[in-house]
Amino acid sequence: MAKGFIIFSCVSLLLIIALGYYFPWVYWLLILLLPVIIMGLLDMMQTKHAIIRNYPVVGRMRYWMEALRPKIYQYFVESDIDGSPVNRVDRSTIYQRAKRELDTQPFGTQFNVYAEGYEWMAHSIQPRDFESMNKNPRVTIGGSDCLQPYSASIFNVSAMSYGSLSSNAVEALNGGARIGNFAHNTGEGGISDFHLKQGGDIIWQIGTGYFGCRDDNGNFSDSLFAEKCALPQIKMIELKLSQGAKPGHGGILPAAKNTPEIAAIRHVKPHTTVFSPPYHKAFGSPREMMLFIKRLRDLSKGKPVGFKLCIGQQREFYAICKAMQATNIYPDFITVDGGEGGTGAAPPEFSNSVGMPLMDALAFVHDTLTGFDIRNRIKIIASGKVLTGYHILRALALGADTCNSARAMMMAIGCIQALLCNTNRCPTGVATQDKWLAAGLVVDDKKHRVANYHRDTIESAIELTAAIGLADPHHITRKHIFRRVFMNQVRTFEDIYPSTKKGQLLDAQHLEEISIENW
Repeated sequence: MAKGFIIFSCVSLLLIIALGYYFPWVYWLLILLLPVIIMGLLDMMQTKHAIIRNYPVVGRMRYWMEALRPKIYQYFVESDIDGSPVNRVDRSTIYQRAKRELDTQPFGTQFNVYAEGYEWMAHSIQPRDFESMNKNPRVTIGGSDCLQPYSASIFNVSAMSYGSLSSNAVEALNGGARIGNFAHNTGEGGISDFHLKQGGDIIWQIGTGYFGCRDDNGNFSDSLFAEKCALPQIKMIELKLSQGAKPGHGGILPAAKNTPEIAAIRHVKPHTTVFSPPYHKAFGSPREMMLFIKRLRDLSKGKPVGFKLCIGQQREFYAICKAMQATNIYPDFITVDGGEGGTGAAPPEFSNSVGMPLMDALAFVHDTLTGFDIRNRIKIIASGKVLTGYHILRALALGADTCNSARAMMMAIGCIQALLCNTNRCPTGVATQDKWLAAGLVVDDKKHRVANYHRDTIESAIELTAAIGLADPHHITRKHIFRRVFMNQVRTFEDIYPSTKKGQLLDAQHLEEISIENW
């Protein structure tokens, strides 16, 4: 659109000059045209609004509508696919925190508190003093076999690959992570220069395609993996089994996004559509998976190694836990992705109808590890529509130690959910490889918005913790959160997700028949 505006302006000026030679009155059109051209040039030069940079003049319509909030802007711009008012309010909160705008609101709650599904936290009559609270809680990730444990924030950037995201988007996310001292997950697309340029902490995700650490046949390469793991910015390694957007499907990099640069990073052929296999070729059973995790930890010189999955068949996770005990090899962390999560394009049937939702999955994973008496060895990371301080505490109450966020971090750098991620035409320059569109996203501005959003959301979680009367967010339990399950019925999360006792599953007869030699 910016190129089109330049062409339009030049052609219009030349046409007016040419016609003015024969019809002098045509010069009067310059009175109308020049202000528009000047406005468009100013739009292209400013750095705060990607929409206006990429769509001079016409892009201003979005911000005119934003000025008419809350009704018109929320209806036309912020409405979700499912029309959920919860998502509209959360999205406004993300934008306001990223921009350091006032994020309070008048006239109380925006929700129907008597509707099924409404949730709230039980506050204390004697809350804690917020000013005396730790504003930057950390979690140490790394078990007994880890030689380089990592002190992680309780809120980090979830997995999004360079290739799916633009170079500027990746830089802005990593720059925000550097400013705010939190971690940035690379996604399965490999490590690019844009992940390294800003100096933020990196979680390197290894997917089924082994991008960045694969040989010419697509198999895992020990030497390439070890070489890249030596980078000091890489703090943890995450083995991706499945993701919330399309569990059991594998990833897709459209040919239009597969530039020579991205192909070199991933070790694939450029300008071809690249499919990640739906399963790993480096191991074929729970036992082999544990041995592969040990292999990754050894090759990385003892950095924390874990795996990410969206829970599907529960017996398979039981088999993984049995394999841990049989081999005495334990991952340092498990990232639980909810079936409702995901920022990339996926078949709608997979997005909508495959995979366990985050809250159910979190409770299941935490309770299963507790039941096998191995919970104290492994940290749990929650990933799937974690947007606010309340979402962080809700995840912690269900068993998480830390949280990752993808879509909220995208919104912090300007994503408006235009739903064009798979077309290479993202208007904000976030999810595109079109250099003109990507240039609209200015890294030096957006990285501070990421840091702002992270800081304010953490502070919100700490304020809520203080309101409950707790000294630390990790002290929250399922008894602190309530949900209306029917108009006149309310249950705590402990009622909905009853906790498993320590060691409860060790002698469970129904688990004896589960094999760790195959899936």
